[in-house]
Amino acid sequence: MEGGRWRVPLLVLIALTLVAKLGHFQRWEGFQERPMSKKNMNSTLNFFIQSYNNNSNDTYLFRVQKLIRSQMQLTTGVEYKVTVKIGRTKCKRDSKKNSSCPLQSKKLKKSLICESLIYTVPWMKYYQMWNNSCLED
Repeated sequence: MEGGRWRVPLLVLIALTLVAKLGHFQRWEGFQERPMSKKNMNSTLNFFIQSYNNNSNDTYLFRVQKLIRSQMQLTTGVEYKVTVKIGRTKCKRDSKKNSSCPLQSKKLKKSLICESLIYTVPWMKYYQMWNNSCLED
């Protein structure tokens, strides 16, 4: 597994080279209010909710209810600042993770507004959560 420790730096170097060759450093400054492509939105939000559920101590899984805001910035990959509303589902953590789980109602109902910074190199299917904070809705 000696080569495994070079994987992330190599991915970053390749991404940096591609972005530099495309000239994006000159055209992008900071986060921009730009809509995500449907493909990038789906994969980024799927990564977000899987990360949230994996790190949550809640008995039930959560799912994304609504994308409230998305901003992006090109660096060595793409950084997304997303604000999403998530809700507690009726599916327990030990069940098959299914995005179609119905939301809880009544006393177990819980919604959160989460702001996250997600770094991705979408053409390499690489994602990393850099920051996440959630507050009850």
